[in-house]
Parts: sequence; structure tokens; C-alpha cells
Amino acid sequence: MGVNDRVNDRVNNRVNNGVNDGVNDRTNNGTNTGKNKRAEAKHKPAPLWLVAFSILLPTSFSCLATSATNVAIPHISGYFGSTIDEANWIITSYMIANACLILMSGWLEGLLGRKNFLKIFITIFTLGSLMCAVAPNLNLMVLGRLIQGIGGGPMTPVSQSILLSAFPREQRGVAMSLYGLAVMVFAILGPTFGGFIVDNADWQWIYLVNVPVGILSVSLVHANIEDTEHLKKAKKTDFPGMISLVLWLLSMQVVLDKGQQYNWFDCAWISWLAGFSACSLAFFIVRELEASNPLINLRLFKDKNFFIGTILSPSINMIVFSTIVLVPQFLQNMMGYTAILSGYVLAPRIISCVLMMIVINPLMKIFDNRILIAIGFFLLGVSVLFFVNLNLSISFIYMAIPQVLMGVGVILTFIPVSSLVLGTLPKSMLTNGASLHNLCKSAMTAIIASVASTLVARHSQMHQVYLVDNLSDFNLVFQQKFSALLGTFMSDASSSFATIKTNSYLYKSLVTQSRLMAYVDVFATFALISFLLIPLAFLFDTGNKHKKNHKHKVIMMKQIPGDKI
Repeated sequence: MGVNDRVNDRVNNRVNNGVNDGVNDRTNNGTNTGKNKRAEAKHKPAPLWLVAFSILLPTSFSCLATSATNVAIPHISGYFGSTIDEANWIITSYMIANACLILMSGWLEGLLGRKNFLKIFITIFTLGSLMCAVAPNLNLMVLGRLIQGIGGGPMTPVSQSILLSAFPREQRGVAMSLYGLAVMVFAILGPTFGGFIVDNADWQWIYLVNVPVGILSVSLVHANIEDTEHLKKAKKTDFPGMISLVLWLLSMQVVLDKGQQYNWFDCAWISWLAGFSACSLAFFIVRELEASNPLINLRLFKDKNFFIGTILSPSINMIVFSTIVLVPQFLQNMMGYTAILSGYVLAPRIISCVLMMIVINPLMKIFDNRILIAIGFFLLGVSVLFFVNLNLSISFIYMAIPQVLMGVGVILTFIPVSSLVLGTLPKSMLTNGASLHNLCKSAMTAIIASVASTLVARHSQMHQVYLVDNLSDFNLVFQQKFSALLGTFMSDASSSFATIKTNSYLYKSLVTQSRLMAYVDVFATFALISFLLIPLAFLFDTGNKHKKNHKHKVIMMKQIPGDKI
């Protein structure tokens, strides 16, 4: 019996252990399955529309801040008791900070992680906006704009890379349509928005509206944007490249802003600063090509689509922002329009842009993108060509009609180019490529803001030299006009005073006509540039060719020494 008891005990123990083990395994498996399901639910990616909204909300307001301030400069300078030249540093400081941070965005994103990076810089942008609104003097206002530019600079390239990474390849047209809405449409909306604010409220509200938007954006980014694995290891910092970049952009912007005021290279310090800017740029290029851990990968220009797109996109910015600067300037200075009325002239461009956003994605699926880009540049050229017929009796409707064509042309060029320019780069290089691409666009925007006004001033002086020959006693038309005006003024003034007043009136007319002809020259130049860019659209590569070469390009780019993105 003892033996049987021992046998029964062993059997019972084994059965009980087996049952218990089975129960425990099923319990543990059920517990682990529940935990895994909760973890999967917790880390489930947000819907694409929510990801797009979360990143494009702060991006759109950073682009709005670029152009909304332009129409408010006279009001801001009057508020602080400064000159227009001094107040222009409000624009300059933002442009410099914006351009510097655009190129650093890839490195900073790798250093901080995507989510923390976005939350930090949205907060900086919000604090800068608040500082601008409460600034008691011009110096703090400029500092606030500098901080605002630091926060807003990385938004554009990072949002583009996030959208291209999040959306499937077949939906990249939709992604770039949303990106164009945030970047281009809101930048065009800036003068209208700024004009409405300064004519109906205090100019401080241009900056205060960014505060609640910034708070909401931080919450949305925290909830919906996730880090990507390849960004969690940051490469070593290229401080010499970073410093040379900042020095180049700072010195270049000062030269462009102050060159006309100090007669360009007739001024010694402008000449020295221009030389220093050129040397800083040369050092930056050599440094980035030779460094083992470059701040930016300049060898991305070896990619054909990236190279062509980085020529065309800044050119689009040049044409669009030249009209954003010059059209309100012409209307306010020469036609007597208020800030809000000059903004309303640009409003049809916004409407046509939004309408084109709806149809651009189907068009990109039906037609060759290169044809759309070519048509877009043609429409841009035609719209700018309308302004060649400017005169001082021009109607509101005539100024508004080309804005419709401009809006259509902007979307037909900007969206396909944005889709193609980064479409052939590997995903690991999208942030780096977007940073370099957007730096070129921002640099062109900063340059054109200064160069456009300089071209008008220079051509105005040139036409004045030619037209003054007509103010001669040997010109019968001038004699008749002079005599008629002199008779009019002598009816209520002495002969000597009437003569002075007549000469002043005619000289004012001469200056006005010279400036009008200068605007015509500048618009004709930009129209010609638009038409000359049409053939470049057909240099893009599309179709399956990239799929065959994609693997080879990734290998070639990874062979770059020290290129860890």
C-alpha cells in the first residue's frame, strides 16, 4: 500500500501542477495580451488629418507672421516715435532668425526628438509674439521679433518632412496641397490680415492672436505627433558651420537693408560687410562639404529633382513676394489707398489659391506635373505682365484681376514642385533636404524684400535723369503747361510765389512719373523671369525611373563621410 500511495501522490501532484501551470499560463497570457492591446491602443498613430492639422496650425501662423507685419510698419514706427528705416529692423530681425533656424532644424530635431523639438519651438514662437505685443520700446520689439523668428523658423521644413513621411506615396499630392495652404496661402493672406487689424484695432493684435494658437498647438503636438526612431540619436554639432551660417545671413541682410540708404558700395562699411558676407558664405560651403559631421548635407544637390526644385521654389517665392511687397507699396504711396484697401486688392489671390487647392490633387493625378508647373509659370508671368500697364488712374478692379491669375499660377507651380523636390530623397534625409530647400526659399524671400524696393528706387532715379530733359524752355508742351499753372496760382498769390509753386508742382509730377515708370520696369523684369523659368519645369524626372534608381541613390548618399541624418 505504501508503494501505491506514493505512486498516487506523484500522479496527483503532476496532474495538479499541470492544471495549475495551464491556468497560470492562460492567466499570464491573458494578462500579457491585455497589456499588449492597451499598449497598442496607447501607441496607435493618430489619424492623418489630425497629424496634418497639428503640425500645420503653428506652421500657418508662423508664415502669417512673415508678411502681416509689413503693412503695419508705419503704425509701429509712429507708436515708438522711430523712423521707417529703424522700424524695418522689425522685419529684418525676423528674417535673419527664421533663415538661421531653418537650416538648423534637422540637427535640432535629432538632438531633441521630434515631439520635444516642436513643443519647445512653438513655445518660443508664442513667447516672442507676446513680447512683441507688450514691448515698451523699439529695441525690445526687435528682440521679440528675433525670438519669434527663432521659434517660427523650423516650422516650415519640419512640417513638410512630417507630411511626406506620414502620408502614403499616392497621397503626397494631398499632403502638399495642405502644406501649400499653410505656407503659401497664409503668407499671401498676411497683408490683408495685417491691414484689417491696423485699420480696425491696435497693431498689437497682429501678435496677440498667436498666443492662444501657440498654446493649442503645443497640446495638439503632444497628443498627435510621435518621435521617429532615427531621430533619437543626434550627430555631433558642427559649430564652425553654424557660426559661419549665422554670420553670412546676418551680414547679407544688413547689406541688403542698408545698401540703398548708404548708396551701396560708395560706403566703405557696406563694402567691407559685403566682402565679409561673401567670405562667410564661401567658408560655410567648404566647411559643409569637408566636415565629417556637417550641419547640412550639401551633396543632396546631386539629386536632379532636388536641384531643379531648389531653383524653381525660390523663384516662385521671388515672384510672389515681390508683388506682395510692391503692389501694396504702390497703392499706398502713389494711389492713396489705406492698408486695408491695399490688402483687399490681394484678397482675390487668396480665394483663387483656396479654390485651386481643391482641384490640384486630381489635376496632378491626371496630368504630367511638369506640364502643370509650366502652365503655372506662364500664368504667373501673365499676371505680373498686367502691372506693366500701371498708371495713376488705374482702377481697383484692374489691380484685382491679375491677383486671380496669380493665385492659380502659384498653386499650379508650388504644389507639384513641393511634391517632386523631395520625392526622390530617402526618408532618412527628408528633414535634412527640407531644411536646405526651405533655407533657399527663405533667403530668397529676405533678399527680394530688400532688392525689390531698391530696384524701384534705382530705376526711379534713372528715369528722373531722362525725364528732366523735358523740363526745358525749348519744350513747347512744357511751356504751355507752365503758363497754365502759373496763371492758376497767380489768381490767389503773388507772381514770385506762384512761380515757385508751379516749379514745385511740376517737379513733384516728374518724381511721381519717374517712380511709376520704375514700378513698370520692375514688374516687367519679374514677368520676363517667369517666362524664362518655363523650360526648367521639363527637367524634372517623373514616373518609374526613380524607383529603379532609388536604391542606388540611397547607397551613394550613405557613402558621404560623416553624413548621419
